[in-house]
Amino acid sequence: MIAFFQTDIGIVILTLLESLAIVVPLLLGVAYLTWFERKVMGAIQLRKGPNVVGPFGLWQPFADAIKMLFKETIFPTGSDKVLFTIAPMITFGLAIVAWAVIPVNNHWAVANINVGILYLFAISSLGVYGIIIAGWASNSKYAFLGALRSAAQMVSYEVSMGFVIVTVLICVGSLNLNDIVLAQRHIWFAIPLFPLFIIFFISGLAETNRAPFDLAEGDTEIVAGFFVEYSAMAFALFFLGEYANMILISAMTTTLFLGGWLSPMPFMPFTLIPGVFWFLLKILVCLFVFVWVRATLPRFRYDQIMSLGWKVFLPISLIWLVLTASFLEIFGLLPHA
Repeated sequence: MIAFFQTDIGIVILTLLESLAIVVPLLLGVAYLTWFERKVMGAIQLRKGPNVVGPFGLWQPFADAIKMLFKETIFPTGSDKVLFTIAPMITFGLAIVAWAVIPVNNHWAVANINVGILYLFAISSLGVYGIIIAGWASNSKYAFLGALRSAAQMVSYEVSMGFVIVTVLICVGSLNLNDIVLAQRHIWFAIPLFPLFIIFFISGLAETNRAPFDLAEGDTEIVAGFFVEYSAMAFALFFLGEYANMILISAMTTTLFLGGWLSPMPFMPFTLIPGVFWFLLKILVCLFVFVWVRATLPRFRYDQIMSLGWKVFLPISLIWLVLTASFLEIFGLLPHA
């Protein structure tokens, strides 16, 4: 059996099985994140949330999927049908392929590459293309306005996220995500780099177009924004892509700042708990904050979003990067890859 998996065909089959082991739980996680969000928001707003389809409303995500599957896909007059169809596929596909380098436990990743963080940053940067293409291909002013808003917003906050990631890389001396987690054995980076941890998480809200940064959708003024013309499964792919990106940002936050799969309590009873459990628990906590913020904060104005990104987050992340590098160099702590 071991010899078979060392052949070319065996390697392909093994990679496929590893991919399915990531994709299938992720799709289930995306489905039940919609249920989780509605339940949490219902509790915050003193109502029950989904409670009809199945016990505690647990079958609601499948009911929604069946409803979307049997709806008709409508193409607006004058739209580019090819790009109109491809756009949601790009958004959803990028949210899935980014998981190839996320380590859910020690060396548990589909591709444990040495430049994993660059791969993640490249994939997250491509996400804006699905939104821009959707806005342009829809042949709608509202959709196009939402796409332009989203492009400016995502590019603005990616700059700050880039400086935050570079600061973490300076502390570790490696671009390998597995090494980044192992470097947090003694202290999570969320503690010494707390301002950057906050900036990264808030920038993640902006990257995923979540409240209070949901200007790309802008329900109250541009009627769902870039996917206003979408229906049926095309709309569902955008919807699933947004929730998959929420899970991805939570996983990146966990990996970069919260010690990944490492136990928060390093004494004996807690070290016996599998690392995957801690990894998933930390992601769940981050997702709860995503939902909590949505249910609590009102939407920012567009000028406030741009000011926060360029006038607050960018200077702080840049200054902290310089201070961190200077501190490590002065005290001889700068790691060498």
